[in-house]
Amino acid sequence: MFNNVDSGVQTVLENMQTIVESEGGNLEVISSDDTSIEIKYVKGVNEECPECVPDHEMVKMMIESSLSIYAPHITSMKLF
Repeated sequence: MFNNVDSGVQTVLENMQTIVESEGGNLEVISSDDTSIEIKYVKGVNEECPECVPDHEMVKMMIESSLSIYAPHITSMKLF
């Protein structure tokens, strides 16, 4: 799924993808290198539970927190 990233980053993105997909969302890597990554987040829609859909800031915080554990070499992350 996220083939052009190292295993730590891939773990983070696969875990986050599971969360955002459950509410109809999607993550896409725009660019990455050894120390930075840019990710596009498409927010999902859940009409029965709109508050269940993670907002942009929540997804950003969760990815940053996970990267600090699984891929500490990533020092710059941008979420669009």
